[in-house]
Amino acid sequence: MADTFLLEIVTPYRKLLSKEVEEVTAPGELGEFGVLASHTQFLTILKAGEVTYRKGGEAGTFAVGRGYAEVLPDKTTILVDNAESAEEISAEDARAIIAKSEEAFKTLSPEDAEYAATIEAYELAQVRLRVKEKGRSSGH
Repeated sequence: MADTFLLEIVTPYRKLLSKEVEEVTAPGELGEFGVLASHTQFLTILKAGEVTYRKGGEAGTFAVGRGYAEVLPDKTTILVDNAESAEEISAEDARAIIAKSEEAFKTLSPEDAEYAATIEAYELAQVRLRVKEKGRSSGH
């Protein structure tokens, strides 16, 4: 039985990561889940959050938007609308989106057409900021 499996993080625009890893943690719609090699296969919806991986002493974190995860015994594919590493994230842009969203929440109601998109942008910006701060503190 192999100790590693292939992790791929893919957006409609690019493949962000394709790497053999030992462990992955991802933000499922119903809660965070972890994957190890030879995991039972499943398909799940992802919410905005952090995808982390580990292999030996190496670790990585990505901010991801909504999407799907397909887990197979030898491969996990994260298919999301947005994904960024800490190095790619602009903290200033994330803060601006948070501020803009908070301002919009003052006048939006859940019945408004823009409400769901504003919530999604707000949640993703918060995740992006967390990942950026973690990347800074770990020296990346």
